[in-house]
Amino acid sequence: MPEVSFGVIGGGMMGEALIARLLEQKIFAPGAMIVSDPQAARREVLHHTYGVQTTPDNQAVIDAAETILLAIKPQMLAAVAASLAPPSRETAPLLLSILAGVDLSRLEQEFPAWAVVRAMPNTPATVGAGVTALAAGESVSAAQLDQARQIFASVGTVVEVPESQMDAVTALSGSGPGYLALVVEALADGGVAVGLPRAIALELAIATVRGTGELLHQSDLHPAVLKDRVTSPGGTTIAGIGALEAGGLRSALMQAVRAAYLRSKELGQS
Repeated sequence: MPEVSFGVIGGGMMGEALIARLLEQKIFAPGAMIVSDPQAARREVLHHTYGVQTTPDNQAVIDAAETILLAIKPQMLAAVAASLAPPSRETAPLLLSILAGVDLSRLEQEFPAWAVVRAMPNTPATVGAGVTALAAGESVSAAQLDQARQIFASVGTVVEVPESQMDAVTALSGSGPGYLALVVEALADGGVAVGLPRAIALELAIATVRGTGELLHQSDLHPAVLKDRVTSPGGTTIAGIGALEAGGLRSALMQAVRAAYLRSKELGQS
């Protein structure tokens, strides 16, 4: 098997998203990537879609690649780690873990010869619009951290946080797409309630949320400033905002993040 630069253990949704974007941006060539997955049908799809090498053998990925994305289910970690022989390289290979709730100390215990970066991407990464938080282990070099940034920048924005903040990241950006999907659905339901066809209401709701996010990003406006700019005296927007405040939207979203944060901490201790 030819030497490759980037390997993926677990060819699921997030692994495929990174493969697709890394190839699209020519960060790696197809021949420089290898993916392991236990399902033959999945390996076939990845090979024929992207031209990458595939294998059912996780050890083949370890032996071939200098940088590995670990994209398995968290409950599979112990079994997968136990089945792998240590890497034979002189320098510690780089392990990028996207396992929710699995902290650096556990990863470094399972992979003692590795440089480990813990990453928390969110589902918009599958369309190149995600945000990923990184927390690096002590043995990660500056060059390896730069590589981790480049890899995850292929699917969106990258931020670095202390690992102690990873549960908060999970609660906000990790779970946030679920909260926003609910907001979009509610906006569309409101449109239907006042007479819009369902398809038009949903299209308007999605475009409004997407456009507002992009406006806030590009203009660097504080959300309160943008809200004030679209709220005229005695107008429609202030009437709607009054209803949202009466319904507790602001408090509900804050409590959603807090509840998700507490649950993330519970899962990390289980």
